[in-house]
Amino acid sequence: MQEQNSTKKGFYKDKQRYKCLVCGRSFVGGFRLNSETVLEEYLLGKQTYAQLAEKYNCSTKTIQRKIDQAKAFQNKDFPSRANILMDTTYFGRKFGIMVFKDSITGVILLKKYVKQETNLLYFEGIKEIIRRGIKVQSIICDGRKGLFSLFGNIPMQYCQFHQIKTIRGYLTKKPKLQASKE
Repeated sequence: MQEQNSTKKGFYKDKQRYKCLVCGRSFVGGFRLNSETVLEEYLLGKQTYAQLAEKYNCSTKTIQRKIDQAKAFQNKDFPSRANILMDTTYFGRKFGIMVFKDSITGVILLKKYVKQETNLLYFEGIKEIIRRGIKVQSIICDGRKGLFSLFGNIPMQYCQFHQIKTIRGYLTKKPKLQASKE
């Protein structure tokens, strides 16, 4: 390796430029960005691409590329057994996210972007989780009509939040009769 001092446009002024005498490839020596470190600072440090780019003296595209690389290397280990919480949350009328989560570890096992919530989509999601080799011990869901009959051999439970929501629909928050107040 031959060391060269260069002030050409595009090279760092405060770092040394090196050139391989065998292949002719040149590079700038010094600090290399670690994808995992950048992702950790982005997620835990709650910094924007622009803030990280300024910190590491590079472009926002470089930061974005490093974060995307780190996401690709993330560990996708799933539990061997799971108690599945499944529900859909909507953002607008025609866009929702169907999530299948393990209640023990808190790991998201599967997510789907959906236009509407159907029993068939829930059934396909559970089948995909089983196909991945995860044993489904139980399912906790929102109690849609017909959903309990789809999974005959898997124990199912009606979500406590949805139970309370249903009861609130039948009861008033400001009862008028004395018996209802009690």
